[in-house]
Amino acid sequence: MSLFLGIDTSNYTTSAALYDSDSKKMLSVKKLLPVKAGEAGLRQSDAVFHHTKQLPEMFGRLFSEYGGKADITAIGVSFRPRNIDGSYMPCFLCGEGLADCMGAAMGIPVMKTSHQIGHILAALFSADKLSHINEPFIAFHVSGGTTDCLYCEPSENELIKVTEISTSLDLKAGQLIDRAGLMLGLRFPCGAELERLSDNASETVKARAVMKNGCCCLSGFENKVRKMLDEGASKETAARFVLDAVFASVYEMTVFAREKYGDIPVIFAGGVMSDRYICARLNEKLDKVYFSAPEFSCDNAAGTALYGYYSYERQV
Repeated sequence: MSLFLGIDTSNYTTSAALYDSDSKKMLSVKKLLPVKAGEAGLRQSDAVFHHTKQLPEMFGRLFSEYGGKADITAIGVSFRPRNIDGSYMPCFLCGEGLADCMGAAMGIPVMKTSHQIGHILAALFSADKLSHINEPFIAFHVSGGTTDCLYCEPSENELIKVTEISTSLDLKAGQLIDRAGLMLGLRFPCGAELERLSDNASETVKARAVMKNGCCCLSGFENKVRKMLDEGASKETAARFVLDAVFASVYEMTVFAREKYGDIPVIFAGGVMSDRYICARLNEKLDKVYFSAPEFSCDNAAGTALYGYYSYERQV
């Protein structure tokens, strides 16, 4: 049995995972970082503090659920948000530091990748499409920090080489959802509660995507939600409008990407893509599109565990 440990310490969640490369099974645990009611996220210093407190708890849960001591072959960890120069967030130092300590103590290799690659691999795993790492595909990373459409191709050094096709030019989709959610009195992160509100909408207000060269602009939708509420729209109608705005924007970004790269597969990753309504609408309008289960869309360490596995296999 070969076990690969994954660690991810994002600005939202403390995550750890174990991947068994023989059985192809994944064991994953995670815990949201605590955010005070009414606030829209954490300062990096607070995120680092909470990861320091939560990592021992997550490792305790992980190995308890596994059944005790595990003979780990290698560790995969996210050490930066994206695989581009200058990409840096202090919160990832928590996971990276722990991985380096464990690797040195246990005499096992530590494979480092980006949070974004971890998201993509986790989504591919959940959708049973890991074979796509050997061919070009399009990936979306839609979250509180990114709304990126990416051209992905095999890479000897990075496993997956990512080239940005388009992005959001202002607010990210997760930011729009959280800001609108706070207006509606929801607790951060607001996605799940916003979706439940939207499910009960009795009327809809059409949301038209605002695009510039394949990139989306989302800030206008925040202003529209505020205006809708001022004019007496229900919370449910406002919630549905926000989700329709994200859908319309991601749909247009997909169309733009396929006009450029052809009718290749598209995988959707990131916390926003755990929204069933958005995924259902995309699935209705597009073919060759794949979605992961919500637990593998939101921040997790499954992707970093997989990165550890694939990187180790290439070295032996």
